[in-house]
Parts: sequence; C-alpha cells; structure tokens
Amino acid sequence: MAKTPKRRSYTGRVAKVAARFLLVALVGVLAVSAAAARPAGVIVLPGATSAEGIAAGRGTTFYAGDLFAGDIFRGDVQHGTAELFIDAPAGRQAVGMVADLAHELLFVAGGFTGQGYVYDTGTGSTVATYQFASSASVVNDVALTKDGAWFTDSVQAKLYFVPVSAAGVPGPFSTLALSGPAADTSGAFNLNGIQATSDGKTLIVAHSANGALYTVDPVTGASATIAGVSAPNVDGIVLDGTRLWAVRNFDNQVARVRLSPHLTSGVVEEVITSDLFQVPATAARFGSRLAVVNAKFDTGLPPTADQYEVVVVDA
Repeated sequence: MAKTPKRRSYTGRVAKVAARFLLVALVGVLAVSAAAARPAGVIVLPGATSAEGIAAGRGTTFYAGDLFAGDIFRGDVQHGTAELFIDAPAGRQAVGMVADLAHELLFVAGGFTGQGYVYDTGTGSTVATYQFASSASVVNDVALTKDGAWFTDSVQAKLYFVPVSAAGVPGPFSTLALSGPAADTSGAFNLNGIQATSDGKTLIVAHSANGALYTVDPVTGASATIAGVSAPNVDGIVLDGTRLWAVRNFDNQVARVRLSPHLTSGVVEEVITSDLFQVPATAARFGSRLAVVNAKFDTGLPPTADQYEVVVVDA
C-alpha cells in the first residue's frame, strides 16, 4: 500500500515531461506553418535590368516587368520565387500592368514607346499590340474594368481605352480627352497610376507632378480633386473599395488612404516604410500584404542597379 503513491508520483512526472515535449513540438510545428504561410520579404527578379510594374494574378501569383527590356516575370509571393515568363521582342517596354483573370490576359503599358500590349497569361504569347500615341508620349499604367482596360499617358491629357469582348477578345482602342485638374500637363511626368471602382463608373488617377489624386468620369473625361490627400512623388496606386494605397517613389513610402464614400475626399491613415524600399514604383495587394517593386530610379534613368526585386510588406 505504501508503494502505490510512489508509482502514481512517478507516472505523474512522466506524464508532465511528455506533455512538455508535446507542447514544444506543437509550438515548433505551428511556427513552421506560420513561416510557410507568410510571404517572403524580398523576391529577386532574376536577370532583370530594370523594373517598374507589377500585377496580381491568380492566388499568390504575380507578374512584374523589366521596364526597359519589356520582359515579363512571373512569380509567387508565397514561395518567394520569380522567373522569366515572357521574353519580349526588342523595342518593347513594360511599365504598369494589370491581369484580366476572367479572360487570362495581361495588359501592359509600353512607356516611352507610346504603345500598349496584351499577353496571354497561359502561353505568354502576344494577343494584341496598340500604338496609342507617338514616342512623345509615356504610356504609364493601366486599370481594368468589366468592359476593358484604361491606360494613362504621363505627357498628354488623355486616357486610352481597350475594350474586351465577352469572349475575351481585345478590340480597337479609343481615346478619352481629359478636362479639369487631371488634365494638367505642366510637369515632366503627370498622370501616372490608375485604378477603377468595382462598377467601372469612376476612375482614380495619380498625378505625379501635382502629388494629387483625381477622380475621372470615363464617359466625359471630367476630373475632380480628391480633397485632403497629399501624395508627393505618387506613382502606382492600389484600390480596394474605399481604401487606397499610393506608392510614393522617391520618398520610399506607401501611403494608405481612407477615401470618403463618394470619393470626394480622403485621409492618410498610415505611411508604410521599409528599409528594403529603393524608389518603389508600383504595388499589388495579396490579402493583408503588399508586393512592392523597387524601380531604383535613384541610380539613374535607365537605372543601373545590379539587382531588382519585389519587397513584400504589411498592407
């Protein structure tokens, strides 16, 4: 009878030790799982000679461009990888871009060429090319609506629209002349990033020279200032409902803005910074994270850095 408590005490100690080991093992598994679920911090674009635009694809897939070579990389923010996807023909450029997931198309702004390109995201082949304007233009960014894609021009007070049929076939483009504050072309680089509301009835454009955001009526071209938002060096923008992220390139910042319901005003909620930013140009959102492209224009134009990468930060 006297030995029974000892056996229970011994058994209890073994159980406690086993429980501790199990707890440590569980914590380890959870830590590994959390690390696996968290996107990588830096994703190198292998062989890139410049960089500027990025677009979100399906799931954790992204597309990013080599600005002056026109090449397109395809990567994964989850795995932290990227590889060359489209070896663009000589003479093309790749600035802003957007993916049409429903039709498996990638629209790419052609920068100083005055062009725009449409690629097949399955095969990488060219679906269509457009000469929007002369080489005096800079076709800078592109946004998608249910009817097609809108391109900005940083030199001219115009937007270019490429319609897309229900079958996913891009049609002939049209030009929309702008009026109001967004039509200001007094700066070296003016209109830049662009986004569309979910219903496609309003466009939002970023104006680099004015450090401002404007709404644009896609039917009339009339524009209006989004009051209360100062965005010096604004470049690409990301929109989700009434929340907007404005990439401020030479400030090495991304401003998160809360817009009013009617998009007439806004307030900067937070300024996102990172020691890894080096003149970021554009961004794409993946849930609670932003994938931001380092353009490295501080090294020159064209830039002369040895490496170009995507930096993933909290949104």
